[in-house]
Amino acid sequence: MTHACFVTGTDTGVGKTLVAAALLYRLAERHPRVVGMKPVAAGADADGHFEDVLALQAASTFTAAPELVNPYALRLAVSPHIAARRDGTTIEIARIVDACAALRAQADVVVVEGAGGFRVPLADTLDGADLAAALALPVVLVVGLRLGCLNHALLTADAIRARGLRLAGWVANRIDPKMPEQDANLAWLAQRLGAPCLADLPHHLPCDPREAARLFHPLDGLFA
Repeated sequence: MTHACFVTGTDTGVGKTLVAAALLYRLAERHPRVVGMKPVAAGADADGHFEDVLALQAASTFTAAPELVNPYALRLAVSPHIAARRDGTTIEIARIVDACAALRAQADVVVVEGAGGFRVPLADTLDGADLAAALALPVVLVVGLRLGCLNHALLTADAIRARGLRLAGWVANRIDPKMPEQDANLAWLAQRLGAPCLADLPHHLPCDPREAARLFHPLDGLFA
C-alpha cells in the first residue's frame, strides 16, 4: 500500500521544504521508492527554477514527471492566488488530486508539501485547507519557533482537525536563535498539540535535509 502525508506550516518561511525533504531521506531508509510533490510553487529564481521543487526532487529516489511533481509553477513570489492570476491560470484542486494519485501509483511513499501556511489562498474561493481536505492525507505541521508560534501552532492544529484530518505529528524548527525560552515553548507545545513531536531541528544555516533527517524520531506512527 502506498503511503503519503501532507506537510504544512504555521506560516511561510518556517522550513516546510527542509522538513519535507528530510522526511523523504528518512523514509527512504525503509521504502525504496519515495517521491516529493509540490502542488503549487510560487517564486522562480533568475533561471526559472523553483528551489523547493528542486530540493524535493533531490531527496526523491526516482524521477517522476515534472507535471506530477509540480502541477502549478507560478513565476511570482506572492500569494498563490495572486501569482496564478498574474500568470493567467487558475489553480484547480482536481488537477492536483489526480497528479497525487498518479504519483502514488508509482511510489511507496509520497510526501506532499503545501504552499505557505495551512490556509494560504489558492484561488478566490479555495485555500490550502481545501487542498489538504481533498487529498485526505495525514498532516505534519512545521512549527517555526519564533515569537507568536504558540498561537499560530494551536490555531493551525485546530484548523487541520476542523477539516477532519489527522495531525500525525509536528516538527519544531528553531528558526529564530534569539527567541527566549525556546525549550519552555517547546515543552508547552508538546503538552498542547496532541500529536507527537517528530523532530527538534536546531538553528544553523544552511541546513542540509540529509542532516536534518538524522534528527527525526522513528516514523512508525506517521501513516497509522
